[in-house]
Amino acid sequence: MLGHTYDVQPVPPDPEHTHYLDAGVLRIGVEYRVVDPEALAAAYEGDDLAEIQEHSPEGGFNDEGLSIHVIATADGHEYLRFDAFEDEPHYHYVDRAAGTNTIVGHDPAAHGPVLPWVMHALRHRLDPMLRAAGADKVADSLGADAGATVAELVSAHLASLGVHPPEHTPSPGSTGDPAEDHPGAAS
Repeated sequence: MLGHTYDVQPVPPDPEHTHYLDAGVLRIGVEYRVVDPEALAAAYEGDDLAEIQEHSPEGGFNDEGLSIHVIATADGHEYLRFDAFEDEPHYHYVDRAAGTNTIVGHDPAAHGPVLPWVMHALRHRLDPMLRAAGADKVADSLGADAGATVAELVSAHLASLGVHPPEHTPSPGSTGDPAEDHPGAAS
């Protein structure tokens, strides 16, 4: 799989700073997140903290921005996370059965600005991305319009906060699907 796979799980959403949207078999969390060495040290201990510190850049991780959490209502597990961070935007495949957390960096040169790409991925790539995270049963239970429903709920919530992401604009000659135009980008 594309990206870097770790055994350490992502920091759970902060309930005080996360707004949840219900979308059938999914619950979507929208959170503004600040990540710094102090926050990571407060969230992790032992081997998990050691793994984080081993892979941290000099001075530690320091970033912030919007996080969108894709959680299955059946088991409460977060299978996907989109971190539309200012400096290093990325997304996560969190495979519950494997106990892994794969982080894939967002490439703005290939995919454009992160937030429109995230909205496009939610709308058009939710099923295959859930499957890539080991959530086949969740993906099997999605309705035909689940991606559109999730994208509309997130878009409406962001608009209520004054955030209006522009639409994802495919490059000339592309199919409009980031995963097809850039193999491996979303699966």
